[in-house]
Amino acid sequence: MAARGRLKHFLLLVFLFALFQPIGVAIAAEPGAIERDLVVTVQGEEKRVDIDAALTLLNVPSVSIALIDEGRFAFARAYGKDATPTTLYQAASLSKFVAAIGAMRLVENGTLKLDEDVNETLTSWTVPTNEFDSTQKVTLRGLLSMTGGIGVPGFLGYAVGAPIPTLAQVLDGAPPANSPPVTMIAVPGSAYHYSGGGYEIAEALMQDATGKPFPQLMRGLVLDPMGMAESSFDQPPNAALMARATSGHFGDGKELPGRFHLFPEHAAAGLWSTPTDLAKLLVQLAHTWQGFSSIFLHRRTLQEMLTPQNGGPCGLGAAVAGDGASLVLMKRGQNIGYQGYLILYPATGQGMVVMTNSDNGSKLAEALIKRAAAAHDWPDLPPLAD
Repeated sequence: MAARGRLKHFLLLVFLFALFQPIGVAIAAEPGAIERDLVVTVQGEEKRVDIDAALTLLNVPSVSIALIDEGRFAFARAYGKDATPTTLYQAASLSKFVAAIGAMRLVENGTLKLDEDVNETLTSWTVPTNEFDSTQKVTLRGLLSMTGGIGVPGFLGYAVGAPIPTLAQVLDGAPPANSPPVTMIAVPGSAYHYSGGGYEIAEALMQDATGKPFPQLMRGLVLDPMGMAESSFDQPPNAALMARATSGHFGDGKELPGRFHLFPEHAAAGLWSTPTDLAKLLVQLAHTWQGFSSIFLHRRTLQEMLTPQNGGPCGLGAAVAGDGASLVLMKRGQNIGYQGYLILYPATGQGMVVMTNSDNGSKLAEALIKRAAAAHDWPDLPPLAD
């Protein structure tokens, strides 16, 4: 028994060593291939430029990227003013993808159920009933896939120093919340509606089921197990992390007053992170998909997450497209002052995370992803979904 225990421990160490090897070790991919020949559109005109020129043309102060190749980190780089690979950015709606993984870990351990009426578990708040739920109820599956019939697409955040609403106030649309009430706008399961509001119901569900505040819960479920030490759902993060956080910028290049907005809507938009930290999570998912590991998440759970739900474009937490080697998960993030994107082909272990501190960041993120796809021979690249 002791020998088997030592062997199991040894194999775990070998796996973790491979997963977290220093960036750039024994990987053929080089950053130069995606630093040039970027195609960006400025005032309706396509321009082919290098990354420094793209930053200038788009009024993007900085961009940070992490590339995944052959199921491992290839490299992380940052470009622009005062940016390094350890600079923190608001992940915006990339938060939803991370939150969904946390929720699915609770499904795996039996704390939550995918297809149960969420009102059976919610204690701090209840989804208001109306004419849409007479035959179908709101479920976690519907919330994570944005097919739950829930409204409120997104959130604006709050200026530093402004009154911050509680989660219940956000869900009720009650002052000082600056967003409308989260309600049913369609029959659950009937159609796809982009819904940050649905993820706030999921946040309440996770908190009520565990008795833990969402940032603490996500640290235990996802951030700490994945070694994501540069990430936090706290609003704002602790002083040590905030010392490396970059300020958000409008599309004209001006800095946001107060540097950034606060997002008490943690699951929908509240994560601060780095591309390297998010890439750690994507690498683990690729290993899970390829059958190398079930330490963090079971493959059957990941298969569920990467299956389009209820006729919509999303699985559980991200948009999905293709199949086989071309199966791809995609998620866009857009908060005021910050935009980014993540993409992963789990079967081939290829992907990328891009984070910027600009309202123009999506234009640059798409250009970088398309360039990476061409330079590193990715499978078919579909239209980049939200």
